[in-house]
Amino acid sequence: MSRLNEINDWLQRNLPELVARNGVPGAAAAVLVGDEVAEAAAGVLNKNTGVETTTDSLFQIGSITKVWTTTLAMQLVDEGLVDLDAPVRTYLPEFRIADEQAAGQITVRQLMNHTSGFEGDLFTDTGRGDDCVEKYVATLHDTPQLFAPGEMFSYNNAGYTVLGRVVEAVRGKAYDDCLREHLFAPLGLTRAAADAYEAIMFRAATGHLTPDPEQGPQVAPVWSLVRSNAPAGSMLAMSPHDLLLFARMHLNGGLTADGTKVLSPESVTAMQRKQVDVPKLALMGDAWGLGWELFHYPQAKVIGHDGGTIGQNAFLRLVPEHGVAIALLTNGGNTIELYREVFEHVLRELTGVELPAMPQPAQAEERLDGNRFVGTYTSAVGDRVVTQDDDGRIWMEVVPKGILAEITPERAGKTELHPWDGDTLVAAEPTLGIFLPHAFVGDDGQGRAQFLHTGRADRRVAQ
Repeated sequence: MSRLNEINDWLQRNLPELVARNGVPGAAAAVLVGDEVAEAAAGVLNKNTGVETTTDSLFQIGSITKVWTTTLAMQLVDEGLVDLDAPVRTYLPEFRIADEQAAGQITVRQLMNHTSGFEGDLFTDTGRGDDCVEKYVATLHDTPQLFAPGEMFSYNNAGYTVLGRVVEAVRGKAYDDCLREHLFAPLGLTRAAADAYEAIMFRAATGHLTPDPEQGPQVAPVWSLVRSNAPAGSMLAMSPHDLLLFARMHLNGGLTADGTKVLSPESVTAMQRKQVDVPKLALMGDAWGLGWELFHYPQAKVIGHDGGTIGQNAFLRLVPEHGVAIALLTNGGNTIELYREVFEHVLRELTGVELPAMPQPAQAEERLDGNRFVGTYTSAVGDRVVTQDDDGRIWMEVVPKGILAEITPERAGKTELHPWDGDTLVAAEPTLGIFLPHAFVGDDGQGRAQFLHTGRADRRVAQ
């Protein structure tokens, strides 16, 4: 029996039980080894309708879309139409943020590797028309700059919408049309949808949220985030198999199975090359390339990306030196634990890669110096208020704002932070089974952290 057949048998036997144990309404998985694919599905696409999940079902891939947007932009690099190190204003003269100097300096590369430095979690709805991305970019004129361009990593959804607008402006067509013509078509995708109007033509999953743990996941009130954020990951949906056709192209030097060239080998390599380090956060890679998240494990280098929309979560990992890719698409529940259980087994069996253990809180041997941590750290989607009590315990209260207050109310509340790794503390109570890490980085000259980093760098409010 081949390695892939063994994985296929394992998925068929175990995925239904893993989905049920983790309270995930439905999930579909696919594994690629060379040119062969194994697939499995379990659960339901919608708890209200009871429609069964199948391997050809469509799920939203969320921020994995960012790798697709980067690929579209790198095609323009291949054609000599875009220079990675040219200012964004070379292609979007109208690009404005609050910091005029930064607006003129930010490069296309910095959009791709999340080092542009401006506030990133902005989900402004500018309508459903083909001009919604263009209109969205115009709303950024008063967006604050968190740090100088290129200084550090901070995950940036808005930056990727700007990158999508660069693609639109150079191609002279809407982002969705760029996806269809320059990726869907050459890749031969048959189970992919650029928006909800296309997704409805297929067997599509809906998201589930868990505002009350006792009731479990419930159908989300809306299907997707706003179209204006499409280049960052608000709309794109597909089957795991079609997602792996995209992954296979990146494993095969930019070529499809029939030899069609989608991307140059040089651009494929450039996307996988480290651009910037990422604070130690456990759930994320240790570095970022162009679009790709990078994981430098002792056994092999892994590239990938995760995605989350309204009640849907997606996971993609590639191990280039082994020609292996894994996709898992889900629609609610304890998706992180499901991801861990599936990927730990598949990666170990096919590549020898061992996923590192997740963070566990530890009691401090001595009282922590609260001066380093205490303060209010703010962003457009929430405030994190860190305090220290009389017993020396560190606490963090999360106050979601904007759209996240509506779609993730379970993230609000107060939790204790315990030591984990240097200036990275972890929550004492798990969220969906994970003790979330919080890295305090930078120095304001008084020994206090400048940023609370959870993938996004939230700046300390001046006191």
